[in-house]
Amino acid sequence: MLPDDVMFSASVRAEQERHGSREAYARRAANGGFATDLSDESIAFIRTRNSAYLATASADGQPYVQHRGGPPGFIAVLDRRTVAFLEYPGNRQFISSGNLAENARAFLFLMDYANGRRLKLWGTATMVDERESLDRLVAPDMVRAERAIVFAIHAIDWNCSKYIPTLVPQTA
Repeated sequence: MLPDDVMFSASVRAEQERHGSREAYARRAANGGFATDLSDESIAFIRTRNSAYLATASADGQPYVQHRGGPPGFIAVLDRRTVAFLEYPGNRQFISSGNLAENARAFLFLMDYANGRRLKLWGTATMVDERESLDRLVAPDMVRAERAIVFAIHAIDWNCSKYIPTLVPQTA
């Protein structure tokens, strides 16, 4: 499946057509404008993130978004089409993992509020609990990870920087 097909459903394309942006996106897709492999710039960006949002949906389409965080580098770049990060015990609702058990489609949204940048990753995700896989990933010293999420990238897009508030991290 091409990135344009992953990102833009038939109804999204109809909305783009209705609002006058479809031609530009179709031209961008035809010229290879939507990536499936992480660029060096994307890899560097991911490796400096200490926060991300993971979106999943149940088999019947009920959406869910959950924050994930850790020290910079907590999202490991395994290769140009795969990233992974550890899962820690939380409120024990298991909504993300339950959704992934029945619908592997997922989305990662990575923000850099200080510099007004955001990276969107569409893909599929799986839960992994083999100890050797977990030990390869960056972990804060505070909690032992239960599992990891391995995210296979299907489409990549740097989103426009309009309307991103400038938030600068507090220093200690």
